[in-house]
Amino acid sequence: MSELSVNHLLGIKYITEADIQLIFETADHFKEVINRPIKKVPSLRDITIANLFFENSTRTKLSFELAEKRLSADVINFASSSSSVTKGETLIDTVNNILSMKVDMVVMRHPNPGAGIFLSKHVDASIINAGDGAHEHPTQALLDAYSIREKLGDVAGKKVVIVGDILHSRVALSNIFALQKLGAKVKVCGPKTLIPKYIEKLNVEVETNLRKALEWCDVANMLRVQNERMDISYFPTTREYTQQFGLNKAILDSLSKEIVVMHPGPINRGVEITSDVADSKQSIILEQVQNGVAIRMAVIYLLASKIKHHED
Repeated sequence: MSELSVNHLLGIKYITEADIQLIFETADHFKEVINRPIKKVPSLRDITIANLFFENSTRTKLSFELAEKRLSADVINFASSSSSVTKGETLIDTVNNILSMKVDMVVMRHPNPGAGIFLSKHVDASIINAGDGAHEHPTQALLDAYSIREKLGDVAGKKVVIVGDILHSRVALSNIFALQKLGAKVKVCGPKTLIPKYIEKLNVEVETNLRKALEWCDVANMLRVQNERMDISYFPTTREYTQQFGLNKAILDSLSKEIVVMHPGPINRGVEITSDVADSKQSIILEQVQNGVAIRMAVIYLLASKIKHHED
């Protein structure tokens, strides 16, 4: 298979295992490119990409921008906090204005779940969902699974525990879909108040004891405590959260095997994980960041090649 089954990347839910493998193989190629002295390829010289961020996200935005520039695409950046969206302009108005500039692809982060799907039905451009509310964040899940594949050789058969705030996390849901499609076993671990009710319908087990979860897993993905999303308190104090669900070096070293530690970033050092864990040799947090650019290059390149076929 040399092309994706979809014209947009709206969520992991909508793509196949074959799509994921194709994205990984393409990312392998781009990883070589990124490590060359000249890091650019002229692949997308005639493609214009608009980055629409209706919510702050420095890291994801930088990663996408870097991926787009490495592919030599033309890039338009649009951050809503500083734009007319705050004056009550609707998503459709904004997008129509941007599309009148002849944009081929839109990378969008939006606080409303399903914003990307809505957009894909109304505009004639390829849409990449860079996070929609607490729903999906597909490129993060792809780079996470890709990083596991790189470290452990394969994702199939691996045991992955996702620890922390599952309820507010778009990373968790996309990760569950991606890992399951690739044949991994997934558990979630966190305070009961932060585990969504629907989780067991997704064939995911809940483990409330961190040590048990860590003894079971090959990989622990430690999610950030998202204080900004919690309008009410889901656990008494951050200190108490850390005591029960924080990962420190003492726990890591006391496990009966060596596990891989991941974190989607940005890290609250000393909350979800301590600095000595984040910087340890078992951590692949920096690899995740580097892989993020390669994965985003792969997704953009594969979607753009579908646009080109369209035009030919």
